[in-house]
Amino acid sequence: MSRDDKPLEFDEAFLARLRRHEERAFNELVLGYEERVHRLVWRMLGNDAESEDVTQEVFVQVFRSLESFRGDSKLSTWIYRIAVNLTKNRSKYLKRRHRDSHGDIDGKEPSLDHHRAIGVTSGETSRPDQVAQGHEAERVVRQCLDLLDEDFREILVLRDVEGMSYEEVGAITELAEGTVKSRLHRARSELRRMVEERLGGPLP
Repeated sequence: MSRDDKPLEFDEAFLARLRRHEERAFNELVLGYEERVHRLVWRMLGNDAESEDVTQEVFVQVFRSLESFRGDSKLSTWIYRIAVNLTKNRSKYLKRRHRDSHGDIDGKEPSLDHHRAIGVTSGETSRPDQVAQGHEAERVVRQCLDLLDEDFREILVLRDVEGMSYEEVGAITELAEGTVKSRLHRARSELRRMVEERLGGPLP
């Protein structure tokens, strides 16, 4: 999430309408968050069909759980927490079923954001060999990200891909800030090691 793409927040009057299960209010909520939630889910799963299903499931659970939302956290934090938990559950399910949850990664949105997780930057280039190398690195990074432990992957996606603050990541994952930083460091190191191993050499 870029810094100019912050999630919407709603006032208490709107939350009261949600808790009364007003259809119009819920539709407004979906319009405000659906794209953001889908993007987060896709970046953790990388599969169109599964991401669509999980996104729908997120809002079904949001609707069913509105009465339990007490406002102890931001509405966006609560929604993202539901999204992350459901996505992790789906990812575990897919792996148990021996399914490739990233079969349609090619042709989707560029994943250059993932390079931030391992300290790789990408600039403009016109040399075909460099472009080819960049695409190969992208593919390897995506594959390695999928192989990471779910707890590592969620931290990397929330912090390095979505660009959330440590405070936001901690609120969503319900982890202390120190734990977030420690886990992020370990996740970046592990991802970098895996990528370098598959590319056959150290990254810049």
